[in-house]
Amino acid sequence: MNRKELGRITHATFGYGGYQDAQFGLSIVLEGSEWGTSSFKGEWSLDIDCSEHCKWTEEDRSNGYAEVVRFLNKTLKDAKKQHVDELVGVPIEAEFEGVILKSWRILTEVL
Repeated sequence: MNRKELGRITHATFGYGGYQDAQFGLSIVLEGSEWGTSSFKGEWSLDIDCSEHCKWTEEDRSNGYAEVVRFLNKTLKDAKKQHVDELVGVPIEAEFEGVILKSWRILTEVL
């Protein structure tokens, strides 16, 4: 069952995070009146060497970094902010499938 919930960004950082803090990207904490979750959009950090055993390439990593920066740029633009730390307090709408966060967006219509 899908449902939409209103909430706010309560924490926003850009740097190491994701899987075992071995990725690099945007970490966002979202909270509503009776729920809380986090979202990470990033790619493997440069600390992780790409080898023939990886299921990704350096090109994949570069494309992932570009995607993250575009996502951050759009998020800041939608929120009418210039810096990641300014996202704290911005209203959002989160879509869940059961207890799993499927997506979230800035509530541009209330800004």
